[in-house]
Amino acid sequence: MAGRPKQDNSQVQGAAASLLNGLAVLEAFSVQNPVLGVTEVAQRVGLHKSTVSRILSGLTDAGYVQRDEETGRYRLGLGLLALSGPLLADLDVRRAAVPYLEQLTANTNETSAISVWNGAEAIVVEQVASPHQVKHTAWIGTRYNKFESSSVRVFLAELPPALAADLVDSGRILRAKDDGLPEDIATHLKEVAHQAYAVNDGLSAEEEFGVSAPVRDYRGKAVGCITVSAPRSRVQKEGVKDSLVQAAQQAASEISIRLGWSASLPG
Repeated sequence: MAGRPKQDNSQVQGAAASLLNGLAVLEAFSVQNPVLGVTEVAQRVGLHKSTVSRILSGLTDAGYVQRDEETGRYRLGLGLLALSGPLLADLDVRRAAVPYLEQLTANTNETSAISVWNGAEAIVVEQVASPHQVKHTAWIGTRYNKFESSSVRVFLAELPPALAADLVDSGRILRAKDDGLPEDIATHLKEVAHQAYAVNDGLSAEEEFGVSAPVRDYRGKAVGCITVSAPRSRVQKEGVKDSLVQAAQQAASEISIRLGWSASLPG
């Protein structure tokens, strides 16, 4: 449940405990596991099946989950879209990015997305899919916490070196033993910050290429990052990777300017 800090439910009672349990049940669903039964949810959240069944029944009545009458299993309901709508509509960086993502995909014919940082993960909040049949896409709400991900390294490069290292050392940011990146995290992230982009060339998945560049607000703070993703097999031709890097940086710069960033600001 990476969307909010874990809490000890033994220290809360009544309505507060019920609320936390309800949120835990909702967070049990994911892109990888969109449909779950009562037993599966109970195992994920550590609650008794009867408790989970009551919670799911209430969430179904509220429209936040829906039950398949044939299988008895559950999936998230459309009521969550209404709940999150005001937040997404008011997320300035997402709203500002949409036309530039559309143009970026039109220019590159590859999938473009914008992510935000929650302290330990890059979360996709908008994307425009490639028109190609074979493409790389990510559901809105997809979370990335692998060091090899270009978006993760862009955000880590904005943090104090000690904090970035602690996120990796503690395991909150996952890192493969032989990912082909420099072992010295601080030096690598300093280079990412200096060049203002990071590349994932088959580091997190053999057939994946991605490049990310930071989006800054009027303070010069990185409030998001633009990512262009493509199958590696399609970017092997000379100059294609460089052109995707330039396109991602250009889009990120244009969105940043729209948010009030100036090249005279740090970053």
